[in-house]
Formats: sequence, C-alpha cells, structure tokens
Amino acid sequence: MATASGTPRRPPTLSDVARLAGVSVATASKSLNGRHQVKAETRERVISAAEQLNFSPNVLARNLLSGRSGAIGLVTHDLEGRFSIPTLMGAEDAAGTGKVSVLLCDARGDALREQYHVQALLGRRVDGLMIVGARPDPRPSLGPLPVPVVYAYAPSEDPADMSVVSDNVLGGRVVAEHLIACGRSRIAVVTGDATYGAAHDRVAGVRAVLDGAGVGLTGEPLYGSWSEEWGRAATALVLAQHPDVDAIVCGSDQIARGVLDQLRESGRRVPEDVAVTGHDNWEILALNARPHLTSVDMNLEELGRRAAALLFDAIDGQVRPGTDVVPCRLVPRGSTGPRVD
Repeated sequence: MATASGTPRRPPTLSDVARLAGVSVATASKSLNGRHQVKAETRERVISAAEQLNFSPNVLARNLLSGRSGAIGLVTHDLEGRFSIPTLMGAEDAAGTGKVSVLLCDARGDALREQYHVQALLGRRVDGLMIVGARPDPRPSLGPLPVPVVYAYAPSEDPADMSVVSDNVLGGRVVAEHLIACGRSRIAVVTGDATYGAAHDRVAGVRAVLDGAGVGLTGEPLYGSWSEEWGRAATALVLAQHPDVDAIVCGSDQIARGVLDQLRESGRRVPEDVAVTGHDNWEILALNARPHLTSVDMNLEELGRRAAALLFDAIDGQVRPGTDVVPCRLVPRGSTGPRVD
C-alpha cells in the first residue's frame, strides 16, 4: 500500500492503535488479548481503532509475549500412514488453519529415536507433544516433561498421563451384532499376533455378543500374523475343521483379503455362503477386495481431534489425566449379508 505521493505506507502498529483509541500501549495490548483487567467500553474503543487502522498483531511477537511458540510436536511410530496420517489429519483439524503448527517426526518404533525427537522438539520450544503409537497397546510413559503430552492410539501405561484410544472391544461387538442380524450362526475368528492386547479385546467383544445370543464361537480364535498369507492358511484350517462355517471375523483388512482369496479358491461364495468382515477400514484394501469388504472403522481422525483438543486444554492449564476411549463404527459392504442356501 502506498500514499498519494507514491511512498510505501508502513503497516499500523500497536502504538498507532493506542494513540487513536486514546489509551496506553499496555492497555491496547490487554484489550486486544482479551484480558479481564480492561473495562468493556475501553476494549470496544481499542478494537474499533484496530479495525479502522486494519491492524493485525504480529503472531511471533504475540507468542513471545505469551511464552508460547504456537507449535506442537507430533512423534509417530507409523509414518507409513495407516494409522498416523488419519490421526494427524484430525489433530490438524483441531489445531485450526494457520493458528497452530504441527511438527512431525518419525520414531520408526525405536525408543532411542523417540527420545531424540522429543528432546529436539522441546529444544524448538513446542507448547505440547502428541505421541502416536504403531500398535494399539499400552506403552511406557515418557515421564515428567516441561510441556503437556497426549498419547494417541497407543495409551500410556501411567494412568496419570493423558491418552486417547480406539474401542477395540466395541469393534468386536459391532461386527458380531451385524453378523447375527444377517442370520449367521456359525461364526469363526481369524486374527493377528497374539501378543497384541487389541487382538484379544476384539475377540472378547465378538465372544460376548455371540454368547449372549446363545450362538457361541465356532472353534477357538486363530491367532497369527497380520497378513494375507495367514488369512489364507487360517481359512483352510477353518474349512477343514468346520465346513459348515457361515461367517469369518477377521482381525484386520489384510487378513480378510487372504480369507476372501481362500474362500473363492475353495468354491465358497461371499457373502452367500460365508460372510467376511475386516478391521481398520483401510480403503485401499477394503474397496479393492472382491467383493468390497465390510470393515470396522476406528475413527482415527476423531481420535486425532480429541487428542489435540486434550493437548490444547492442557496447554491452557486444564489437564485431564486418564484414557479417553473413542467409539468405532461398522462400515457394511458387499462381503456381508443374509445367507443364501
């Protein structure tokens, strides 16, 4: 912007606002920052002056005055994106465009690398930290730090910390309820690594619904790797031991893809003969399966939003320790439906 003589006009300053409003610079600053010590009529006069001058406070200066950097650190152990990217998207939604910067670091499942990134982020004076795990099981706490910390997806072992997780038991329940509603009564479970607490939680949810319906689980749950290869091998076992099975609940979408392949090779129709469900709702797998895969969505974006909201509240002094559990939801697709004899 320039004056009539062509000389560039300097941007308005806080002093200009104070002069126009007839107050001190300190009072102008307090008014624009919403401090309670300023009378309402004074605040209105200062805001009016700022609007007249088209004054925009310097973000860096404001952050320095408040003792904040305007940035949070996010350390992930899953940069390949299956879980961290939706969580990060939710966190950025909660942060608000341009209001808070999110600095992302990849720890690659390494505790030493995690410590390095945490110290580096603290050196950048971030206002808080979000730690996103690679597996949904409790992890060691980072202990006391100079800024608030929220653990997302993988909760802290310390109940005094703040954690946000997906409801894995509910994930098993919604699948079992859906299959019962579809008229299925011979339901088997093929899931992943038995060292994952989440795998057992999902089975517990399935079993509770089936027992309550008087159906019971067909055979014992089969635990293995989180892979298509295991899905194929486990399905062969299920069909050999329980040829009348009419539904298979899978612990992940990758396992479900292998289950679908083996059922097709065995001459079983999906969903007419055997219904199949997955978990994660990873669309690159679920929407490219034949047929499209019914799956449990863990609401990871909502998980990220809640984790960020917890973090921002803690930065403002409102710390809420404990674990916040985010409900999951079922996304029905072509791999489930009523049995056709």
